[in-house]
Amino acid sequence: MIDNLLRVAIAEDHYLVREGVRRALEANGEIRVAAAVGTADEVRDVVTREQLHAVVTDIRMPPNHRMEGIDLALWIRAKQPGVGVVVLSQHNDPDYAMALFQEGTQGLAYLLKQRIGEPATLADAVFTVSQGGSVVDPAVVETLVVRAPTRENSPMASLTERERDVLAAMAEGLTNNSIAERLFLSTSSVEKYITSIFVKLGLSDEKELHRRVSAVLTYLQHQRRARPIVSDP
Repeated sequence: MIDNLLRVAIAEDHYLVREGVRRALEANGEIRVAAAVGTADEVRDVVTREQLHAVVTDIRMPPNHRMEGIDLALWIRAKQPGVGVVVLSQHNDPDYAMALFQEGTQGLAYLLKQRIGEPATLADAVFTVSQGGSVVDPAVVETLVVRAPTRENSPMASLTERERDVLAAMAEGLTNNSIAERLFLSTSSVEKYITSIFVKLGLSDEKELHRRVSAVLTYLQHQRRARPIVSDP
């Protein structure tokens, strides 16, 4: 490689959106857009040909405009597991996120398209997935936290009301200090609640970042069992 920049490919069939993503990423100064194409098949060729760190893809692309971006992400995960993928979607629906994370969370992110207007957020997601981390858009999780029921056979049922409050704040992407301020707790108390949440959800053996994302995904898995994915025609 000729520089130390993060090499990224973009898959988006709308030219103006594609250029918006390009500008948002390159504004960081540490990312080079190696290719910007309009179809999933084109980006598959790029992934095979180029040495990439990450791919940013729209969730819906030609030919069917359904879930081509998710299919692409799962293909990249199988063929080039070292390449992270950020899926951008206009749909604030946890079921789409669960479809993306069906085989694991490592190196994958699900963000709403409004993040294109937040270059730092988008760039942070690209860096996170390139290092094997995971990101779930806080807005998606907020929607789920509001509507998700608690079943007796769900791991969520074992959480206390305060632990659910802490988990909801975690799902919004708040740091421990921010959670403490919101809930009028000490930071040490927040840390104890989070440890308890990880244990109750069976996440105590994972790395900290993956545990936080996995805790969020518990909401997603719970909701998916309640309602199957329905793709728009």
